[in-house]
Amino acid sequence: MARTVLDRSDAVRELAVVFRRRGFEGATLSVIREETGIGRGSLYHFFPDGKSDMARAVLDEVRAWFDEQVFGPLRTGADPADAVSASLRVVEDYFASRERVCLFAVMTLGAEQETSAREVRRYFADWVDALALALSRGGVGEPEAAEAALDAVAAVQGALTLARALDDDTVLTGVVARTGRRLRAALDRPA
Repeated sequence: MARTVLDRSDAVRELAVVFRRRGFEGATLSVIREETGIGRGSLYHFFPDGKSDMARAVLDEVRAWFDEQVFGPLRTGADPADAVSASLRVVEDYFASRERVCLFAVMTLGAEQETSAREVRRYFADWVDALALALSRGGVGEPEAAEAALDAVAAVQGALTLARALDDDTVLTGVVARTGRRLRAALDRPA
């Protein structure tokens, strides 16, 4: 029997788990109902446009978390080196606690990738830009900061894939630690 969900945010959290495990294509409505226990009526009440609406809501929630916990502090932190280090810690903790899956990366797979393409591009561009800004504020030249930020985000994303494939959290931990050391070294170089 389907359970009643009283709050849209509860449904979004449940949906995030399904999308992490199944991706957009694999998260059929029947799979969503089965794995969340949320009835069809509740799903369409909260998400009138169906699965695309569900995916947008999940990405919006993840995006809001990254804006608050990662992008904002990178852009405005009083000490850029501390902001970079803190951002890497929270990113590592976030992904380790969510089955080593980046929902934005998952949404780029499969035939339905265009459903979220704009949000996915904006998320990754904002992550790179916020990190590059912190590095620049810390004295790293703009071209080097942009390259280092792109490499750092790519390293974290690659580490997620490898950690999941190898079922080994130390892959993510190690790559994040090495990435942090490289970024701190760039920040420590005299201008």
